[in-house]
Amino acid sequence: MCGRYVSRADKQRIAETFGAGIPEDYDPDFVPDYNVAPQTMQPVVRVDSDTGRRELVRMRWGLVPFWAKDTKIAYSTINARAETLTTSSIFREAVKRRRCLVPADAFYEWQTIDVKNKQPYAIAMKDEHLFAFAGLWDRWRDKQSGNWLDTYTIVTTDPNELMEPFHDRMPAILAPQDYQRWLAFAEPPNLPIDLLRPYPAEEMKTWKVGKAVGNVRNNSQELLKPYESESAQTLSLF
Repeated sequence: MCGRYVSRADKQRIAETFGAGIPEDYDPDFVPDYNVAPQTMQPVVRVDSDTGRRELVRMRWGLVPFWAKDTKIAYSTINARAETLTTSSIFREAVKRRRCLVPADAFYEWQTIDVKNKQPYAIAMKDEHLFAFAGLWDRWRDKQSGNWLDTYTIVTTDPNELMEPFHDRMPAILAPQDYQRWLAFAEPPNLPIDLLRPYPAEEMKTWKVGKAVGNVRNNSQELLKPYESESAQTLSLF
């Protein structure tokens, strides 16, 4: 599962990292988000259907399929299971034609200590570079206002060794050499579902952070600071 992540890179860095163009109407205001929550607008990289080139756009987290009557479904579609993408009525059309990259600097997960306590951890690449979740997007039209809404979901897969202590799922992270294949148009049986596998644990790191991250109103770089206490230990399997 992935219910909270970090997006602190500006549009220029994202565009350069993922080889994407920046449309003229892209929101010029940039505020790093250290506690990205569902239903917020975030940067996403997709392929422009007219030019065939990658473009950086802003979408709302929580996918609303084009056929939905309203947007309420978005509260349950922030994640999509890799194993059921081709059979789910919500995601099966998006996985054919509307795959995307979701840029991230880190993400959060909670480890259950006991019935009343959970310890949050931050997870990132060992070299701290910007990476991408495998995502799907869709476009929905409000019949009353006529306005269009672009939304996305983050695909999840089985956990690697580093993530197993926290959850039985993890976001599907794509290697840079797989970006093009994930974004390219494909029809069954040639969909790039095989890319949705656990990311190599040896390339990742995780550390304890403070419980302030549990409140979406808290949003500063302090959230990524290692939690300091006598028992605080950086979890590492390597």
